[in-house]
Amino acid sequence: GPDATLPENIGAWIDDRTVTSLLVLKNGEIVHESYHQDTGTDDRRISWSMAKSFLSVLFGIVLEEGHIDSLDDPVTKYAPALKDSAYDGATIRNVLQMASGVKFNEDYLDYNSDINRMGRVLALGGTMDGFAAGLTEREAEPGERWLYVSIDTHVIGMVIRGATGRDIPSLLSEKVIAPLGLEQPPYYITDRDGVAFVLGGLNMTTRDYARFGLMVEQGGTIAGRRVVSEDWLEQSTTASAPTEPGEIGYGYQWWIPEGAEPGISLARGIYGQYIYIDRARDVVIVTTGADRKFREEGVHDANIAMFRAIAESL
Repeated sequence: GPDATLPENIGAWIDDRTVTSLLVLKNGEIVHESYHQDTGTDDRRISWSMAKSFLSVLFGIVLEEGHIDSLDDPVTKYAPALKDSAYDGATIRNVLQMASGVKFNEDYLDYNSDINRMGRVLALGGTMDGFAAGLTEREAEPGERWLYVSIDTHVIGMVIRGATGRDIPSLLSEKVIAPLGLEQPPYYITDRDGVAFVLGGLNMTTRDYARFGLMVEQGGTIAGRRVVSEDWLEQSTTASAPTEPGEIGYGYQWWIPEGAEPGISLARGIYGQYIYIDRARDVVIVTTGADRKFREEGVHDANIAMFRAIAESL
């Protein structure tokens, strides 16, 4: 059960949010680990959008290795298939910040929304690259506004593939996963062409999500091995995207809670998936969940408040 040091209302929170696992690291050590809803340590849970933050780390590595010249390069330089699409004219920085301006409806409850059409493309044997290249409408000019568009992340994947000539799963395995020393091999959901669903299709155990979080929390190193530069992580977890005042901040595929102390950032996915990082306190918190009410008013803020309370209680 939950440890004595954790906030006393944590049991109710676990139930209310249909949390499937909760793991807390302090100073790199597990201080709490619990599994709920008939799940266990060996279960690989789908990341949903936490996968976006993994891709951000991989992008930083590829950039450092010199495969990509500049964040201000147009995406079409590395992904020419996007010429004449709504992405023509957007830079890599624009898509990293979810500021491509591309019109894309993320409403999971609307059958005809873009996100659900995309799901059907995956399920019915279409390709994600074709789907991205087929988007032609813009809501705003690139860089002008922050709009959470999951397909922006697929475009980052297209850029990485174009720049390196390699697929994402093998690159991620070699550059990020192998150094983490995972307990279970992760896997990606793929489309018909075997292209990884990089914006949300990574599957890993809770402990392995925590290893990734720890590597980021430690400034890009784990077990004495450097995975990615600290400079890239600093840039990625700084709220630089053109978000509205008073809203949660966004960096390069990482979230930064509004009014957060320096060093706090998080990866998050629908239905209650989180990797919460607090560098000042040396805390990493991972939750996986099956929360159907995740979109309700105040739920996300209450989750952040709980993570903050956990971090402060240790």
